[in-house]
Amino acid sequence: MRPLSRPRRCLTILALSTALLGAGAAVPAAASSAGLAPAVSSLAGRPYVETSLFFGTARPDGGPDVTDAEFRAFVDAFVTPRFPAGLTVQEARGQYRDAHGTIERERSYELILFYPAREARLADPKIEEIRAEYEARFGQESVARVDRRVTVDF
Repeated sequence: MRPLSRPRRCLTILALSTALLGAGAAVPAAASSAGLAPAVSSLAGRPYVETSLFFGTARPDGGPDVTDAEFRAFVDAFVTPRFPAGLTVQEARGQYRDAHGTIERERSYELILFYPAREARLADPKIEEIRAEYEARFGQESVARVDRRVTVDF
């Protein structure tokens, strides 16, 4: 038997995975109709978007790092007015390759926002304002952004 080519092997794995997922989805329904409790309960909640923004603190021009006080003041004055319902800030350590190809390691912050999926069009320009302001105010090359569709219950 001849080994499968890489694209054919990927298609075969995808087809098998899809079949297994479909078979697994039928099991809780069958168990439920037989009077058995499902293995996984349904997740209550509503469709939201989770946006994570990653703020570095090292300045590419070699200036002093953004301090905790400067970052907190930025969040209080610029982010909170745009997202008064709430947000989360986590301290982190990160690294990235700068515009000159150098790996930079720095103290950083992850800002996490949750907002209803139906409000995504309204939230997007506010998020882009936050990114642009931080880049301009603190001389940053970029602020990374990650968006995920999630189900949230408060």
